[in-house]
Amino acid sequence: MMRFVAGRLVQALPVTGLVSVVVFSIIHLVPGDPAHVMLGPNALPEQLAALRAELGLDRPLPVQYAVWVARLLRGDFGHSYLNGFPVTGLLGRAWPVTLQLTLAALGLAMVLAVSVAFLAVRFRHTWIDHAVITTLAVAYATPTFWVAILLVFVFSVRLGWLPPSGYVSPAEGVGAALRTMAMPAFALGLGVAAVLARFLRAAVLEELGREYVRTAWAKGATERAVLYRHAMRNALIPVVTILGLQFGTFMGGAVLTEAIFGIPGVGRLLWNSVLARDYAVVQATILWIALLFVVINLLTDLSYALLDPRIRYQ
Repeated sequence: MMRFVAGRLVQALPVTGLVSVVVFSIIHLVPGDPAHVMLGPNALPEQLAALRAELGLDRPLPVQYAVWVARLLRGDFGHSYLNGFPVTGLLGRAWPVTLQLTLAALGLAMVLAVSVAFLAVRFRHTWIDHAVITTLAVAYATPTFWVAILLVFVFSVRLGWLPPSGYVSPAEGVGAALRTMAMPAFALGLGVAAVLARFLRAAVLEELGREYVRTAWAKGATERAVLYRHAMRNALIPVVTILGLQFGTFMGGAVLTEAIFGIPGVGRLLWNSVLARDYAVVQATILWIALLFVVINLLTDLSYALLDPRIRYQ
């Protein structure tokens, strides 16, 4: 197991290096100048040139990249061009918020997916199954921002049950934190829940045709036991893979979701930084997201052995 983990980490090094090159190159190809943003439209050319020299923006791109990588290796992600705050501090305040939103959306997506998939399999090839499939297709096709707007309109404007925006830390009150996180988590997790439910339904139906399931039926096992203890558990292996791949949907949807609901997470930080041409924050944020992808993929591979004891890593 340790050799497998070490091998995957070694494989992640060139991926991380390539991501750093792509992130650095794309950011600098985007039109805009941080010096103009910081000094305003009325800045003199001499002032702009002096600020570019101070920030190192007047150097060739290969030199800027080398300096940036050297700082990263020392754990220095630089400072924001807008307010001068350390990027590490900005990410440190934003990541816990996005992590709470992601975990809430993930938990909600798993509960919805398992419940809906079990309902479809339980009444397979009936009108209930067809209605579930149609509903899942509509849920997957509906954009996250549109779901968020509908939720705000219904539960905040019309019913007044939930606050339309804002964020409350669980340390300040669990009830208030759940109320502010309910709509963002549902908006972010609905599309992923639809994908997981479709895959889980197909995987369970495939498992029900296998020999070990027929043996369980022959031994007199109940339908609930066959579905949950046998078919559902083995069907989770491909679903876990899909869940790891859908992590990108969470991070991409978090940008719009946090912007709509006013949540001070990584998505909102990235959105504001892109609009302000804050290179240092944008580069560090995207790089951290890429590293998180590598970690999620590793955890996904390791989870296979927990779901199926027959899988072993040599």
